[in-house]
Amino acid sequence: MSFKNISVAQTHEMLKRDDVIVADIRDSNSYENGHIPGSEHLSNANIGHFMQEKEFEQPIIVVCYHGVSSQGAANYLVEQGFEDVYSMDGGFTQWAADLPDVVKK
Repeated sequence: MSFKNISVAQTHEMLKRDDVIVADIRDSNSYENGHIPGSEHLSNANIGHFMQEKEFEQPIIVVCYHGVSSQGAANYLVEQGFEDVYSMDGGFTQWAADLPDVVKK
């Protein structure tokens, strides 16, 4: 099993569901300056707690800057047993370009 790639538009659509988790792996300052509403900041410091509190079947969308680093993080979550993991193509940079009105600061 491996992670799946997902577009900004598909992510926006999936966020209408209650059970979707967006894990933003960018640095703290970048996250604080703007992120997808409802997303959680995920770092090496809190990944253990994150994995303990989530269900393995919950959909998790990993977001980074440009959609590259998120692939490694998504793969790691799959290796830990998570079943429905996505990497968002284009990252937060693409989200902010496509959906500038849907950025939480």
